[in-house]
Amino acid sequence: MTKLPEKLVIAVSSRALFDLDEGHHIFLEEGLDAYSEYQIAHENEILAPGQAFPLVKKLLSINQQLPGDPRVEVILLSRNSADTGLRVFNSISHYQLPIERAAFCGGRSPYRYVSAFGCHLFLSTHAEDVCSALQAGYAAATILPTPRKAQQADGGELCFAFDGDAVLFSDEAERIYKSSGLAAFSASEKAAANEPLSGGPFKAFLSALHNLQQQFPPNECPIRTALVTARSAPAHERVIKTLREWNIRIDESLFLGGLTKAAFLKAFHADVFFDDQTVHCESASEHVTTGHVPHGIANEQPVDNPKKKNH
Repeated sequence: MTKLPEKLVIAVSSRALFDLDEGHHIFLEEGLDAYSEYQIAHENEILAPGQAFPLVKKLLSINQQLPGDPRVEVILLSRNSADTGLRVFNSISHYQLPIERAAFCGGRSPYRYVSAFGCHLFLSTHAEDVCSALQAGYAAATILPTPRKAQQADGGELCFAFDGDAVLFSDEAERIYKSSGLAAFSASEKAAANEPLSGGPFKAFLSALHNLQQQFPPNECPIRTALVTARSAPAHERVIKTLREWNIRIDESLFLGGLTKAAFLKAFHADVFFDDQTVHCESASEHVTTGHVPHGIANEQPVDNPKKKNH
C-alpha cells in the first residue's frame, strides 16, 4: 500500500461546502426517502457555494504555489449516500475543485473517518458530528451561517485566526476564571508564566499549518495566522512562552483585554476564525467565516448561565 505524502488534510462536510439547505428542509419535513428522490431528480443541477466554499477554494489554491506533490488535500465527509451524493461530486467538478477522496455514510455520522484519512481538521454544519470528532481528539468546528458578502474571500493571503483558551490551549486557565474570577485568573497566569499551557483541540492543526508555512521561502508564504484572544497583560506572557515551547510561530498576536473581536478580525482580513464561545462566534460570523469549537468549560454550562468569559 502506497503511503500518503505528508500534507495538510482538511475534511469538510457536503453541507459546509455547498448550499444544501433546500434539500435539508425536505429531509426534515418529509424524511430520507423524499430527500433522496429530490437529490437524484436534481443531480445535474449545480449547487451554490456553501459557508466553507471560499476557504476550501483558497486552501486548494496553495498547491499551485509550491512545486511537487500537493501539500493540501480536502476530503469530503458526508452523511449522504453515494447515490444522493452524486450531485455533490457533479458540483465539485463544475467548480473545478481538485477533491478526489470522499466518504458517503448513508445517514450516519462521517466523523469516524477523520482519523482514517489522516485529517488535521474537520469542518461541518452538523454540531453533533463536530462534538463527536472533538471528543475523539481531533480538531473540529461547526461552521456558522455567514452573510454572503462576508464569505467572499479574495485571491490574496489565506488568513487563519484562532482564539486561545479551549481552542489552541486547554481550558485549564479558563476553569480558574470561571470558579474564582478575573483577579484569581490573572494572579494564577502570572505565577505560572514559565509553565507551558497544555494543548487544546487545535494544537495539532496549528502545528501542521505551521509546517506548511515553513515550506515556503521567507517572506513568500501566502498563509498567515493570528491569535485573537480576550486575554491581556499580565496573562499574555504564559501564552507567548507556551507557543515558544511548542516551537510554533504565530504571525500576529492580539491581546484584546475583553474588547469585541469582530473589528480586529476584519482588520486582519481573516478567512476563518475559530472560537469556543458562542457569543464571540455569533458577532464574528457577521463579518468572517466562523467555526464554533464546542469544547471546554464554556460549553459545559447551561445556556442561561449569566457568567460570561471576558478575559
